[in-house]
Amino acid sequence: MRIITVKKNDAGQRLDKFLTKAVKGLPTSMMYKLIRTKKIKVNRKRTEQKYILCEGDEIQLFIKEEFFDSPEKDVGALERIVPKLNILYEDENIILLNKRPGVLVHEDSEAAENTLIMHVKAYLCQKGEYSPYEEQSFVPALCNRIDRNTGGIVIAAKNAESLRVMNEKIKNDELTKTYLCLVHGVPTQKSARLCGYLRKDSKNNTVEVRDTEFPGAKDIVTVYRVLKSYGNESALLEVDLITGRTHQIRAHLAHVGHPLIGDGKYGINRDDRGRGYKYQALYAYKLFFKNTQKDNILSYLEGRTFSLKNEDIWFLNDGKR
Repeated sequence: MRIITVKKNDAGQRLDKFLTKAVKGLPTSMMYKLIRTKKIKVNRKRTEQKYILCEGDEIQLFIKEEFFDSPEKDVGALERIVPKLNILYEDENIILLNKRPGVLVHEDSEAAENTLIMHVKAYLCQKGEYSPYEEQSFVPALCNRIDRNTGGIVIAAKNAESLRVMNEKIKNDELTKTYLCLVHGVPTQKSARLCGYLRKDSKNNTVEVRDTEFPGAKDIVTVYRVLKSYGNESALLEVDLITGRTHQIRAHLAHVGHPLIGDGKYGINRDDRGRGYKYQALYAYKLFFKNTQKDNILSYLEGRTFSLKNEDIWFLNDGKR
């Protein structure tokens, strides 16, 4: 028999969800059978898979030791990485990061260690705020993601409760993100609310935008304000997403005749690259936490706005403008 004591970062989740992370060698179908047949108990009592764990609960597992075997946690990788993070804000629960264009947020087949999340884990591990050996089910996580070639504010959660609350805030639209971008040409209207329809092509990783509804499309609303124009050549816009669809800003502005500078997917960026624009000129530069009057671990953030400075945004501070 093995006993697992539920820690703070494990509490608040279903028993089955916890076991899939804490006992990786145990097949899911067998886990459910063991719960039904009382081979897995909580506090020495029969339990259910949907039981919500509390800190201090003891899980008794009458199973073979081999199921606890799993690949060794690679603490060595976290210790050898030199964290490269641009931190906008940090407290005991979250970190707000300025993700630079070109940085991958999560690992893929090409990148494992050189990702934003790996640098976050290495940073917290080396600070002594995260230990893979001590945690049973939680790892620091990013709450939102930004495309590889786009820059902006990314939120990282340092504990399980913060992750749950932040994910709930994002789901309930309790955060407002504002973007800056450089576009070709100058919009006739200095501010406008653009409405349309967008359909995603997952196979080609592109989207199509039209003014009228069409099969498979979802409605989109994009609000922009012209902050500055550079003759008739280009303009700096501030953009709010009322809906948050894939590539919405890039595709919607291109659809109305003002593709982003440096965007080769929805514009022609050959000349832009010659002028030094390696990425699309788009940045999620401001984050506002709405007032919800909810009492939770992150309620102290409500009503606060976090903004990047112009010097933090490459296309405003790289000799481009």
